[in-house]
Amino acid sequence: MKRFFDFLLSLTAIVLLAPIFVAISFLIKITSSGPILFWSNRVGKNNDIFLMPKFRSMKTNSPVMPTHLIYDAQSYLTPVGSFLRKFSLDELPQLWSILMGDMSFVGPRPALYNQDDLIALRNKYGVQKLLPGLTGWAQINGRDMLTVADKVEYEVEYLRRRSFWFDLKIIYLTIALVFLRSDISH
Repeated sequence: MKRFFDFLLSLTAIVLLAPIFVAISFLIKITSSGPILFWSNRVGKNNDIFLMPKFRSMKTNSPVMPTHLIYDAQSYLTPVGSFLRKFSLDELPQLWSILMGDMSFVGPRPALYNQDDLIALRNKYGVQKLLPGLTGWAQINGRDMLTVADKVEYEVEYLRRRSFWFDLKIIYLTIALVFLRSDISH
């Protein structure tokens, strides 16, 4: 049922949001050089690596690491990058990853391939068995403000509590947090 929900909702969202995709693509193209999308190697279910797209919000010479760990990350943002991140619009292309089955709407956020501490803790507690998500229980409970250990603790709780209704609650809370722009440090 979860895969059917993910497929149907992502397909519907891609169609309905197509004008926004076009507008964002245009803004990125006219304000910075480089591609519209940034494809990142991410760790998926069972530690399989997949390519995850995002609207490019950072300059092409930015370090490949979590943004909250980059010294002076603001200096790497494109002219529209801050706006895209503030409203999580840079995440919209991940609907493609959900449609393709590499991600789900709800699950642990996909780790960068070089986040060894996060990957090791997820493996220790079985979190790697889950499809990564566009949002997750850790996302709505602190996002970038959480330590790696705290993040994995929330992900383990999600692993134990997961259900269709819990996913709907997380999606609802995510939408509320995005509009409040809460816990977004970049």
